[in-house]
Amino acid sequence: MVDNRKIWMNGKLVSYKNAKIHVLTHALHYSTAIFEGIRCYNTINGPAVFRLHEHVDRFFRSAKMYSMKIPYSEDQISTAIIKTVKANLLSECYIRPIAYYGHGEMGLTPKNKVNVSIACWEWKIGETTAGNVKGAKCKISSWIKIDPRSQPMKAKAASNYANASLARIEALNDGCDEAILLNHHGKITEGSAEHIFIVKDGKIFTPPLTSGIFNGITRDSIMKIVSDENNSVIEIDLDREDLYVSDEVFMVGTAAEVKSVTEIDHIKIGNGKPGLLTKRLQNKFKKITTGVDKQFSSWLLYI
Repeated sequence: MVDNRKIWMNGKLVSYKNAKIHVLTHALHYSTAIFEGIRCYNTINGPAVFRLHEHVDRFFRSAKMYSMKIPYSEDQISTAIIKTVKANLLSECYIRPIAYYGHGEMGLTPKNKVNVSIACWEWKIGETTAGNVKGAKCKISSWIKIDPRSQPMKAKAASNYANASLARIEALNDGCDEAILLNHHGKITEGSAEHIFIVKDGKIFTPPLTSGIFNGITRDSIMKIVSDENNSVIEIDLDREDLYVSDEVFMVGTAAEVKSVTEIDHIKIGNGKPGLLTKRLQNKFKKITTGVDKQFSSWLLYI
C-alpha cells in the first residue's frame, strides 16, 4: 500500500518516510524546540482549523521567549499549516508545527539553523469524541511544576514537557488517568497537558496565570464561552483541598477538549459522576468546533 502522507519541512512537502533529521540535531540533545498543538475539525461546512491565528501567534511568542528566530512569517506558517492539511486529504486532524535548532555545531549554545516542520494526523482524542462518560481519575503528582523562575512557562517549549511526562507516567503507573501538579507554593497549577477548573456552589474557579501555568487557548475559549453565558470564571489560587470538596472538576486542552474529572487521590468529586455544568460545556464546545453553534464562528478557519 502506498503511503501518501506528507509533512511540511522548511518550505517543502516531503513524504512521511523521508521526513527525517540527523541524530546530532541540537534539539534532540538540548530540548531547544518549541511547538504547537492545533485541531482541525470536520464541521457542517467542511474542515476548519480551530483558532489558527491564536496558535500561530503563540508559536512565535514561544520562539521569542527562547530568542529563537523563525525564518518564516506568521502568514507563511499559517499558509503552510493549511497546505499540509489539504495535502493529507484530512477532514479532521491534529496539527503539530515545531521549530527546532538543527544539525551542526554541537554544544549547549544554540547556533545552528532553526528548522520548521508541520505534521498532521488523525487522532481520535477528547472526551467529547470518545464518548467517555466515566470521567478521569487523577492524582496530585509528587513532581511539582517547574518554577517560572527557572524557565518561561508561558512558552510551549519541548523542555517544559519533560516535567509533564514524569507526572503523567507516575499517574499511569499508579492506576490513574492524569496527574495534577502543584507549584513550589503548594498551589494547584494544571495537569500534564490540560488546564483545570472547579465548580463550587454554581461558581467556576481556575488557577491564575501567575500560578505558573501555560497560557492555554482552550482555557481562554472556555472562559469566553462562560462569559458569553453571563457568568464568569474566577481566577484564584487553589489548594488541593479545594479540589476534593468541589461539586465538579474538569480539565481542558487542545487534545482533551473538555474532560470531566470524577476522582482525585481516591476521593470522589461530587457524586462521582461527570457534572451537569461540565457536560453542558462539553456539548457547547462540540457545537462550536463543529460549526453548529455560530456564536464563535470567527474561531473557525475553513479550508
